[in-house]
Amino acid sequence: MTASSDLHVIVLAAGASTRFGAPKQLARIQGVPMLQLALSHAQSLAGHAVSVVIGANAAQIAPALAHSSVTVVINRGWAEGLAASIRAGIERLPGQCAGALLLLADQCAVTSADLQRLADVWHRDRLAIVAAQYGDGWGVPAIFPRRSFPALLALRGELGARALLHHPIGRRVGVPMPNAAIDIDTVQDLQAQARMPL
Repeated sequence: MTASSDLHVIVLAAGASTRFGAPKQLARIQGVPMLQLALSHAQSLAGHAVSVVIGANAAQIAPALAHSSVTVVINRGWAEGLAASIRAGIERLPGQCAGALLLLADQCAVTSADLQRLADVWHRDRLAIVAAQYGDGWGVPAIFPRRSFPALLALRGELGARALLHHPIGRRVGVPMPNAAIDIDTVQDLQAQARMPL
């Protein structure tokens, strides 16, 4: 896999893990902290062009990132919802960034190969939104071209990027990715996923 400096990955990890009962970003799956697993996949695609947005529980999570080469973004408005984290990540992107891949830290079944498939499609059509398809709809991980950044910065509350995926600006291309439907909200979810191969 090759890193591409014009594509930046933003890993969204600012949630309070209310249903989990502890910072789930640090929970381990087969010995690997969930957040580190997501960052490893992101870095295999984009090298140093990776940001992680943290907010709730930042004091516990930040030390785990101390020796990482990723850019750490603190979202102090995390209580607003997912949109605030997306805005925080987009606002910190470098000027030469042509596209941003949004990934949730708890989508622990998404692999490096999944992210590479999204990037391969996007590199063939860099003005399109390229999104994972699972269940009966579209979702993240998804790549948004630069022209979508103003719409991402206009998001508010808990909506996240799903509104833009359902009503895209310009072209939208789907990449089937059923394992993107798996996320970790509870300890039971984690136990179930821990039994699956990484």
